Amino acid sequence: MADDERIVNTQQIHPKDFSWKLWPVVPLYPYGRRQTIRKEVVKDTIWNFDQIQGIFYVVVPIRMTVVKLETGGLLVYAPVAPTPECIRLVNELVAKHGNVKYIILPTISGIEHKVFVGPFARYFPTAQVFVAPHQWSFPLNLPLSWLGLPPKRTQVLPEDSSKTPFADEFDYAMLGPIELGPGRFAEVAFFHKRSHTLLVTDCVLSIPEDPPAIALLDPYPLLFHAKDHATDIVADIQANRRKGWGRISLFALYFQPNALNIRQWNQVLQDALKAPERSRKAYFGLYPFKWEENWQRSFDALRGNGRLFVAPILQTLILNRAPKETIDWADKVASWDFEWIIPCHFDSPIKAEPYQFRQAFSFLEKQPAVSAGLFSSSSYPLPEEDFKLLKEIDAGLNKFGIVPAAKEKV
Repeated sequence: MADDERIVNTQQIHPKDFSWKLWPVVPLYPYGRRQTIRKEVVKDTIWNFDQIQGIFYVVVPIRMTVVKLETGGLLVYAPVAPTPECIRLVNELVAKHGNVKYIILPTISGIEHKVFVGPFARYFPTAQVFVAPHQWSFPLNLPLSWLGLPPKRTQVLPEDSSKTPFADEFDYAMLGPIELGPGRFAEVAFFHKRSHTLLVTDCVLSIPEDPPAIALLDPYPLLFHAKDHATDIVADIQANRRKGWGRISLFALYFQPNALNIRQWNQVLQDALKAPERSRKAYFGLYPFKWEENWQRSFDALRGNGRLFVAPILQTLILNRAPKETIDWADKVASWDFEWIIPCHFDSPIKAEPYQFRQAFSFLEKQPAVSAGLFSSSSYPLPEEDFKLLKEIDAGLNKFGIVPAAKEKV
């Protein structure tokens, strides 16, 4: 990775600098005001652009990656909201390295990624847009042009990665589509050969112990979730920021881990009347969460000293619908000689070897394979008890025939 990993955040010049006017399409916090941090992760070659998004202050990074092409110009993987600030930070790279040539939409199911591609592409009218095959929309399956993608310069990524204009610099592997009843899941992992870097969307991730820089621009959500009671006044100190980040991570990945209980609503309302802050920003004092004292153990197990893992929701509700196809895909990705992984969420970049990527998918195997006789100290399964709510959701979806049943492990 780059020796110079300076974080670049242009200071607010005008209230509209962070404006994202299309936020009602996917109404996630922070709604119409999104800040961007640019970080160089491979010197003069790869940059991350982080923004924040979430629900009920459960905020996590969403990330775009920009790669400089050897032939000049830039490739953009998974655009984020094209705010004036974000576009200015991209254009600083354009001025130095050439135009945006290619824009990649690497998923078919992540609406939080899809929604930005068309608006982002309009700022770079000469860029070719490549999208993962088998795109779909709900409730109606609309043409790509109706979803805001520029019709004359949008094309589907070919199954054979050698047939793309960037084949000399990138290989890619497609997972899916995995049929999920009302929808489908797919993801395209890109391998940048020169920097030995793997770009992924949602399939694997790693959790940092400390909140990421993008979450520190406004620490209010971290402090909100650091509370133990509605009546708490939480000091803005590092320990509380870290506490809030740990709980946010558990929320985001399990919805309701074993250490989290929901208070009775009559008690929630009574406590709200005693809360020191009852503004709209503070949800009028409402705080329905009760964390057990051992919640930190769940976070420590999730983080696993920087472990690489598949998100619990993908383990429980998606990838277990196609275990063989997923393992075959993971084998192909693990055949590349990458040294770094850049996901679209949580930590980045992640120092990892191919066998560690492959081990992350061992939950789909009856007898997990061992690559080259190597075991990662963090390859143990996530705590079974934290999957309780996700498994209840899975059972309910199966009971009503909404999604196909999980298949046997391979």
